[in-house]
Amino acid sequence: MHDPISPATGGRTGSPSSARQSRRVVLGIACLLAGYAAAAFAGWPQHGRDLLVRGQAAHARHDAAGHGAGDAGAAADHAADHGPAAVAPPAAVVLPFVLLLAAIAILPLSGRLSHWWEHNSSKLAVAGCLAVVTLAYYAFLHRHPVELHVPTHALVSPAAAGPSWGVAGAVLANAILAEYVPFIVLLFALYCVTGGVRIEGDLEATPATNAAFLGAGALAASFIGTTGAAMLLVRPLLETNRERRHVAHTVVFFIFLVCNCGGCLLPIGDPPLFLGYLEGVDFLWTLSLWKPWLVTNGLVLAIYWGWDAWFAHPQERLADRQRDERLAGPLTFSGLWPNVPLMAGIIAAVAVLDPSKTVPGTSWHPWLFLREAVLMGIVGLSLFLGKQAIRDRNGFTYAAILEVAALFLGIFICMQPALALLNEYGPRLGIDSPRAFFWATGGLSAVLDNAPTYLVFFKTAQTLAADGATMAGVDVGRLAGISLGAVFLGAMTYIGNGPNFMVKAIAEQAGVRMPSFFGYCLYSLAVLLPVFVLVSIIFL
Repeated sequence: MHDPISPATGGRTGSPSSARQSRRVVLGIACLLAGYAAAAFAGWPQHGRDLLVRGQAAHARHDAAGHGAGDAGAAADHAADHGPAAVAPPAAVVLPFVLLLAAIAILPLSGRLSHWWEHNSSKLAVAGCLAVVTLAYYAFLHRHPVELHVPTHALVSPAAAGPSWGVAGAVLANAILAEYVPFIVLLFALYCVTGGVRIEGDLEATPATNAAFLGAGALAASFIGTTGAAMLLVRPLLETNRERRHVAHTVVFFIFLVCNCGGCLLPIGDPPLFLGYLEGVDFLWTLSLWKPWLVTNGLVLAIYWGWDAWFAHPQERLADRQRDERLAGPLTFSGLWPNVPLMAGIIAAVAVLDPSKTVPGTSWHPWLFLREAVLMGIVGLSLFLGKQAIRDRNGFTYAAILEVAALFLGIFICMQPALALLNEYGPRLGIDSPRAFFWATGGLSAVLDNAPTYLVFFKTAQTLAADGATMAGVDVGRLAGISLGAVFLGAMTYIGNGPNFMVKAIAEQAGVRMPSFFGYCLYSLAVLLPVFVLVSIIFL
């Protein structure tokens, strides 16, 4: 159960290497911030912000003109938009995206290839090659305009002859600058800051104690992210249960609640919701999902308590239960300073520093990528001011976040054709009700990664006429279905959400015999599916 501890240092064996890695990260962050300061001195982030704001104003005038209420400027904008339109690529161009998602789902389960796939360099090679194939199509074969989304909307036409580097560059900018960079920087910040907090101890592993862990984790997931909450709480949960023999079901329910279902109240809770925030969903809109959040997590938590209290805990041997009582001790917390204030800083930065919105109480729009610069600065402060020994005892490494970074680099590029196709053909799919969006988004989120799945259906919903109030161009009922489906049904398999496999690996390293891929699916089908059916009937 325990990490190997060096008597001399009190930390994990090999901590000097970990310390060197952290020093390199701090140095890298300092260089990035210096580069951003130089760009700001040259006025580039400010110019990008101004282009974004002017584009929003033009879009607003265009909408007004479309409703017959525009002025001369609006009419000009409206007329300008009647030029050549962006054209989606053929459906076959989605193949690299499908192959990448299939690799993520299948290669970890495929014997010899699974060992090769464990290396982040292998993931980066596969994701990078498929991304290059996608970009090559746009450069050499796509002979139609594409939309550029960053820093403002524009139409990029193909070259009259030869490779269309501008078209490929627009697709790359949409994927990297508009989506990937904000997404991965937020995950990196949450991962690094929570990695500096250590909770250790050995409480008596009663059903009530375990349920308290799961409930606290489900609540924390919305405010420090599912990845952050999972990494913060899984080790003390395993320490608490080390005297018990029946532990696998507790870890499975931890994945259900902490890695997935708990994370839908704020955009930082789960990656798909942050992508929605980047698309214009208000930061606090997801709090309106508190009723389905409460019912879902409450029911799953009640099922866990009944399972553990009536079946699992009574099966523990008397000697193990007595040893558990004898060895029990209080939890201790370390690393709260400076990391708890820095977590609050992450929430504030995400909520306030959106370049498409004014800072509350002012008329000022933040500079382009100022939010990401602040988040990277917060990571640097956490690594510089926090204690490396605490990270060593947590077993903190950068491997997990590098894995996410490598895979999502390819995902965000390869899914651009799918997004373009859905934008053109979305209204013809026949998915229009909130409940249909819940099950369509959730069904794919269960077997694919839930972040790109959310974005695909979000874009589809934007193409449909709204039945009532809207948020970011999406009917709020449909947006609720998409959000809940992506977050909740990501718990249905190990591959539905990034933290799922991370927690499984940590538990197995601690000696817990976790269910197989299909064994886990039996848990989720028996426990989660009835709950989700009930929630969809009540709320959607």
